[in-house]
Amino acid sequence: MSKSETNRFHWYALRTKSRHEKFVRDQLHKQGIEPLLPTVKRLSQWKDRKKEIEVPLFSGYCFVRFGNGGTLPVQKVVGVLEVVGSKRPEPIPEEEIESLKTLMASVLPYDPHPYLHEGMKVEVARGPLQGVHGILLRKEKRHRLVIGVRVIQQAAVVEIDVNDVVPV
Repeated sequence: MSKSETNRFHWYALRTKSRHEKFVRDQLHKQGIEPLLPTVKRLSQWKDRKKEIEVPLFSGYCFVRFGNGGTLPVQKVVGVLEVVGSKRPEPIPEEEIESLKTLMASVLPYDPHPYLHEGMKVEVARGPLQGVHGILLRKEKRHRLVIGVRVIQQAAVVEIDVNDVVPV
């Protein structure tokens, strides 16, 4: 690995304690470590009033940018459970972080959504096919649900609104 690669900074996801995302972000910032916490505005209602509040887009997660060897100060921050990765911290591609930053800077409304990908087993959450299980496919910008009978290796396909399915 070259010297420039070893000093290169990458983005990582931190899993945080419940409701500690903003605290973690603030503590990282105070330590001079670059955090990123995408948030979304929600209308919260109490008995006597309504108030718009900012909540994390991804509950239980905060992003952080650091170089090789930078995990120890990050892991010592109160509220941080772990740096996400299977065996060691796994960097997040720069374009994914840039996409989130662009989304946050836009005026478009956005919300969290289950992570769905082609080939994933899903269940229809609403609509005339509610409760049906299948596999999510995409063909020519349209999403389709494949309902299969494994034993006979046969299937049917139906066009579906991706917002109507949830991962199983």
